Amino acid sequence: MDKKSILLRNGLLVGVGNATTGDLLVCDGVIAEIGGEIAPEGDTEVIDATGCIVTYGLADVHVHLREPGYSAKETIESGTKAAARGGYTTVCAMPNLLPAPDAPETIAIEQRLIDEQAVVEVRPYATITRERAGREIVDVEQLRPLSVGFSDDGSGIQHEEVMREAMTRIAAADGIVAAHCEDNSLLHAGYIHDGEYAREHGHKGICSESEWGQIARDVQLAAQTACRYHVCHISTAESVEIIRNAKRTCDHITCETGPHYLVLTDADLQEDGRFKMNPPLRGAKDREALIAGVQDGTIEVIATDHAPHTAEEKSRGLKASAMGVVGLETCFAVVYTHLVRTGKISLEHAIALLCDNPRRIFRLGGGLRVGERADIALFDITTPYVIDSREFLSAGKATPFEGMEVYGRCRMTLFGGKKVWNEK
Repeated sequence: MDKKSILLRNGLLVGVGNATTGDLLVCDGVIAEIGGEIAPEGDTEVIDATGCIVTYGLADVHVHLREPGYSAKETIESGTKAAARGGYTTVCAMPNLLPAPDAPETIAIEQRLIDEQAVVEVRPYATITRERAGREIVDVEQLRPLSVGFSDDGSGIQHEEVMREAMTRIAAADGIVAAHCEDNSLLHAGYIHDGEYAREHGHKGICSESEWGQIARDVQLAAQTACRYHVCHISTAESVEIIRNAKRTCDHITCETGPHYLVLTDADLQEDGRFKMNPPLRGAKDREALIAGVQDGTIEVIATDHAPHTAEEKSRGLKASAMGVVGLETCFAVVYTHLVRTGKISLEHAIALLCDNPRRIFRLGGGLRVGERADIALFDITTPYVIDSREFLSAGKATPFEGMEVYGRCRMTLFGGKKVWNEK
């Protein structure tokens, strides 16, 4: 038995059908054996996983690592260490960077930083349009082999003809569009949800149609072009219904939501920048519709939209703070505590949303199977803890879950059989 072998003993194995208690053996960086009682040999390191979920490394298809261009907010090193601490072994990096990854030479700049700094797998997006300006479509054929997909995240594509041409080209290259849907003409300088809190506190609101209007447009284009189409961070009841209806006839339309939209509403807002993100926290009916969408499979992915900013950028209250909150280090615990422990979804369904479905939709590979790269996460589901942003490895600290008691702390993460996170 090789000295690199690790035996995880007596964990709750999730990702091989129904959850089952057993052992998992890692040898030479791959999963060598799963299930039952496995006898250690030679210099195998034995780790007691009693009381822990053992699953394949989580995959987040919506992460902002901020490099190149915005390293004061986050670096690839700090962001991927945060990912490892949260149980993620694959993250897809959004392209609102400087320079934007809109050509082979600019995505190469990002890739060099990834190669130098990342402690987990990072798959970069290419932009849909040059400089994310919504006008000139990138060279899809050149960028397809270099990227996980195409997105102008942070900006909705305002012109239907541009999106139709982009989908046509991306479909021809067998790529995927990850769409940030936002109609600028409906924003009216809003910055939180156009709901009761905004009216009572004198804030400018963002209407729901600014999101669902573009989704309604795009699902028709996806059907016409046969483009694989994934909607980012949906937040409204109307968005859920539009996507539910579209999926009845198109099997290449998928979507994600974030944990904050499933747990919080605009009634939870405080005059604090850690509650400000785009899209904003919506109303109670939206949250219930999103939960129903998760339950019936309309929503197949939970992604964090991890979007770090400096402390100063998040210190200006709801009106003036930068949009975006961090989530890599809290997502599993929030989902487990508020959706699994409450009986809204099963543990197996949660792992599908956080691991298996994003890997399938974005063709990331991996799974809790013999022969796969040993990307493994262990989560303690028996011991509660309080979310404390001072512990975060991310350079960003703004979380709406600050002070929340949760279950599901990540105790260890392996990437290729190497410990990239190990809580002491």
